[in-house]
Amino acid sequence: MFAKRSFEDVTMRDIAKLAGCSHTAIYIYFKDKEELLNRLAAEPLGEVIRKFELILSERTAPPHERLLRLSREFVRFALDNRTMYSVFFTVKPTRVDDEQPALEIQSLRNRVFDLVGAALGAALETEVDQERLLACTRAYFFLLHGIVASYVTSPEGVDALFDRLETTFDLAFGSMLAGLKCEIKSSGG
Repeated sequence: MFAKRSFEDVTMRDIAKLAGCSHTAIYIYFKDKEELLNRLAAEPLGEVIRKFELILSERTAPPHERLLRLSREFVRFALDNRTMYSVFFTVKPTRVDDEQPALEIQSLRNRVFDLVGAALGAALETEVDQERLLACTRAYFFLLHGIVASYVTSPEGVDALFDRLETTFDLAFGSMLAGLKCEIKSSGG
């Protein structure tokens, strides 16, 4: 329901009706919509976090290759979960630099963002301060979300999209990294 209608438009009563239970019975299982949202997102986001951590732990690959693999994994995850993508990443968001978000889902989103930032920071191959890395990670995330937004409603399967567009995705990731490196170098770090 969250994927078809906005999170705000879906009520607990709507969810209970679809689940075939009374509107009071659903509260036995979920305190509110936010708790339900957290439960829906916890496992898939936790899995992508584990994959990201595994990619980052593979120190034999150069930093730019780890960033490339992590970026591909993000796009693949988002397109594999295309019906829930907007729910996972855009419902009730707070700032990515909020250290104590109220919702568990935002903590998971922030961890995804932090891991992208860690991969990007290593791939930049130069020291940048935290504020600059945060700005660069936001810009890189805009690229990732833009790619996903371009194909989230495509009828094409994920494997077919990657077969057709993986080199284009890689070009976008590499160009963004090169542009960020150039911008940091020209501004003195």
